[in-house]
Amino acid sequence: MPGERYVALGLAGVRSAWFTEVARWATVGSIPVEFVKCISAEELRARLASGRPFSVVLVDAGTGAVDRDLLDLASTHEVAVVVIDDGRSTRDWMAIGVRGVLPATFDRGQLLETLEHTSRMIGGATALPVDEPGDSATAASRRGQLIAVTGPGGTGASTAAVALAQAFGDATGPGGEVLLADLRLSADLAMLHDARDVVPGVQELVEAHRATRPAAEQVRALTFDVVNRNYHLLLGLRRHRDWTVLRPRSFEAAVEGLRRTFRVTVADIDPDLEGERECGSVDIEERNLMARTITARADAVVVVGVPGVKGLHSLVRVVNELRDHSIEPQRILAVVNQAGRNQRARSELTRSFADLTGAGHTSAAVVGPVFLPERRGLDELHRDGARFPSQLAAPLLGAVRAVLERAPQVEAATPEPVAIVPGSLGSWADQEAASS
Repeated sequence: MPGERYVALGLAGVRSAWFTEVARWATVGSIPVEFVKCISAEELRARLASGRPFSVVLVDAGTGAVDRDLLDLASTHEVAVVVIDDGRSTRDWMAIGVRGVLPATFDRGQLLETLEHTSRMIGGATALPVDEPGDSATAASRRGQLIAVTGPGGTGASTAAVALAQAFGDATGPGGEVLLADLRLSADLAMLHDARDVVPGVQELVEAHRATRPAAEQVRALTFDVVNRNYHLLLGLRRHRDWTVLRPRSFEAAVEGLRRTFRVTVADIDPDLEGERECGSVDIEERNLMARTITARADAVVVVGVPGVKGLHSLVRVVNELRDHSIEPQRILAVVNQAGRNQRARSELTRSFADLTGAGHTSAAVVGPVFLPERRGLDELHRDGARFPSQLAAPLLGAVRAVLERAPQVEAATPEPVAIVPGSLGSWADQEAASS
């Protein structure tokens, strides 16, 4: 079609020879390319999000700008990413979603051939290549189970997560097949395990997945082996404010990396799930990134509460927030910690919980509650790193396994476009009428 050309964004270092060559080829018309130079990764992202159609992003591997979030942004706008690699990088670019790789000394023929196979001409109907269906199916078969444990502060949710990880570790046997991940904003598992080191942790794990797909051995190297409880430990954020360094696509890739490495991952998370849809704030959604991502992908979500009026109120509130977050009730397991032995009190609490969560009015009810007995000396067990008693771990393991057997399988989530209701964005005529 006449007038068609590739519109390319370019980002490179100041001494990259290919950057100058592509600009010269585009200027003299020897290639059908309109080349737009960018001086920083921030400018590159801004141009991608500007609404102008682009065909391809040509980015030098030495800039360090190629990561999962850039690839996700480019994919959202149907723009391919081609990396120019001088051979010094050992990254597998294609594994993280890069569409093509060129050597630093490429010529016009190599560039045009790569653009033909990876990019679309502006105004044309050529679709971008997509991943083969078999790749995602193979990856799904290697995904381990993900169990989320959450609850209001002071309910013993972190202790329950430790006990559950120990129970899974004993059930799977030696070999380091179970991981306990501290994914709370105010991380406490390092303190509860008396960890002498604060690195590596979740920040290093996410950084390792930012632009590569690390092997299982590399992922295991970022965790600590808790030998007497037979699980690995991933330390959390070192400071509450460190959530600002976690980027959505990199964190999602890190979660999938854990699932490929460990048979079972038990994640201790916060109960806060608000996002932009609920409160209109992107910052709040990014702050709650870990909890929102884990609950959306978890095979089972364990909600821990305590008995009493306040404890039941908080438990029901968290359960209802999970359901508002589109978590199926069959995947939610309610647990009442520090429960007394009075069977009448337990029956009353169970009936009240069912009434408040609408068990009799919905097609599917939340599982539980399961009661954990009150145990003395838990502080000493945490301090000494000793094993938890089977009376605490066994009921959790049995209940979680029952949920895993009956709950629907969770597919790997992928971002989807949001439909816009006609008329919701207004029109120029409305604005002109208001101004007049």
